[in-house]
Amino acid sequence: MSLLLPDSGLLFWMLLSFGIVFVVLAKYGFPVITKMVEERKAYIERSMNMAREANEQLSKVKEESEALITAANKEQGRILREASQERDRIIADARKQAELAAQKELDEIRIQIQQEKEEAIRDIRKQVAVLSVDIAEKVLRKNLEKENEQMEMIDRMLDEVLMTPKNN
Repeated sequence: MSLLLPDSGLLFWMLLSFGIVFVVLAKYGFPVITKMVEERKAYIERSMNMAREANEQLSKVKEESEALITAANKEQGRILREASQERDRIIADARKQAELAAQKELDEIRIQIQQEKEEAIRDIRKQVAVLSVDIAEKVLRKNLEKENEQMEMIDRMLDEVLMTPKNN
C-alpha cells in the first residue's frame, strides 16, 4: 500500500458515501440553503431600496425645510420692514400732533399775552387820562384865575393838539 495511492476498495466506498451525501444534500440541503440565500438577497435588496427611498425622502424633506426656512426668513424680513415703516409712520404722526399741539398752545399763549398787554395798555391809558385830568384840573384852577391867562392856555393847548398828530 502506498501512502499516496488509496486502495481500490477504499476509493469505491469513499465515492459511494460521497455520492449518498451529495444526493441527500442536493435533495434536502441545497434547496434550503439556496432558498435562504435568495431570501437574504431579496431582504438586502429591499433594505437597499428602502434606504434609497429614505435618502430621497430625506433630501426632499431637507429641500422643503430649506424652502420653508427661506420663505420664513423672507416673511420675517417683510414683517420687520412693515413694522419699521409703521413705527416710523406712528412717530411721524406723533411728532406732527405734538407740533400742532405746541403751536396751538403757543398761539393761545400769544393771544393771551396780547390781550393782557392790550388790557394793561388800556389800564395805563385810563390811569394816565385820570392823572392828566387831575393835573389839568389843578393847573387850570391855578392858571385860570385871570381871563388873559385862560386865553393863552387855550391857544397853547390848541397848538399842542394840532402838533401832536403830526408827530405820530
